[in-house]
Amino acid sequence: MVVGLVGSRDPGGKRRRTLAATKLGKGAAWLSRTAGLGEGGIIGGRVAMALDRDVLSGLASGRTVVLVTGTNGKTTTTSMVTRALSAAGPVASNSTGANMPDGHVAALMARPEARYAVLEVDEMHLDIAAEQTKPAVILLLNLSRDQIDRVGEVRTVAARLRQVVVDSPQAVVVANADDPMVVFAAEPAQRVVWVSVGGGRWTGDATSCPKCGERIDVSVERWACACGLRRPEPAWAVRDQTVITDSGRELALQLNLPGQVNYGNAALAMAAVAQLGVVPEAALPRIREVSEVAGRYGDLVIGGRKVRLLLAKNPAGWHEMLQLVRASGRPVMLVVNAREADGFDLSWLWDVPFEQLAGLQVVVAGERAADMAVRLRYARVDVTMNPDPVEAVRMTPPGDLDVIANYTAFRMLRVKGEA
Repeated sequence: MVVGLVGSRDPGGKRRRTLAATKLGKGAAWLSRTAGLGEGGIIGGRVAMALDRDVLSGLASGRTVVLVTGTNGKTTTTSMVTRALSAAGPVASNSTGANMPDGHVAALMARPEARYAVLEVDEMHLDIAAEQTKPAVILLLNLSRDQIDRVGEVRTVAARLRQVVVDSPQAVVVANADDPMVVFAAEPAQRVVWVSVGGGRWTGDATSCPKCGERIDVSVERWACACGLRRPEPAWAVRDQTVITDSGRELALQLNLPGQVNYGNAALAMAAVAQLGVVPEAALPRIREVSEVAGRYGDLVIGGRKVRLLLAKNPAGWHEMLQLVRASGRPVMLVVNAREADGFDLSWLWDVPFEQLAGLQVVVAGERAADMAVRLRYARVDVTMNPDPVEAVRMTPPGDLDVIANYTAFRMLRVKGEA
């Protein structure tokens, strides 16, 4: 019988409620997979949560939990932390990106034996995840504009994360020292480990100080505000393709994932697992095994052509991916939708330095291909346009192709493509 599971307040019955909700959640997931309706993880998590509102707390009990949040790089960094922490024992994780409470429940249900849990968390749900799981480590990556119509202004998000840090005194906070918004959020931690991810590209959304509202001086290598908020001295740092550990050791990263942004993600992952006793020399070989993350950076065949599929969801993410395709020199296709999961507002297109694409062969596609084409023409980039991504692929020159897509376009292309 499951009647009364939600409302029951009997402390002695908490474990039984969790077990019952978990069993029925797994059953719902199995039915979803059997019926061909999907992987079943999300529906399983939702069923378990409907039956026991404290199921996440019950499933997390007795585990060492790491929570990973920020605007960009959550899924990749979660995968890196999961691989690195596996050196210490079995790990439960939602590494595919289901980063809200139902996804967390599903991930923990799937690995009941795992001593560790590494959970990617949407910024707006970190408070719930932290309250329920009592994390040992909170990893703060970066904060920039993303789906403002859903998430809100960046300083509001930073203030919300700061409160989570205050409410989680047991957690070691591993944080990006180069991002003023993250530093503001992490500042009250009982213990914080600062990591420099290599460069000042995370100051773009911090013209005004999140602490006092005055202007931050970002003209110097180490940003600072007159109120006292300033870039802290990092314990870990990335220089080119090398990570410098908190003990001063220099380790060549040699990653299988491309781009400067992933060097920073790797450094943050190594710093996080070091708080749990995994030494850098044991963590790094496992991080190097990560070559594709939920389809990101992977190769597909679309329209008979081999393409490398890249995900970008906001100005900071697009900036990183543009640097990557610029370095490759391949023809590039940009695919943009504007559905609920993407955010309906496309004004951010004008904050992305698409001028970097000048001289490359560029095709635009997706439901908002016309908006992208207009933006590129103002950037003096010659473009060809076709809203149908498969047809657009066929319009590009022969050879390998880089494709950058936002969230729903990325998912659509993965379905259309062949691995």
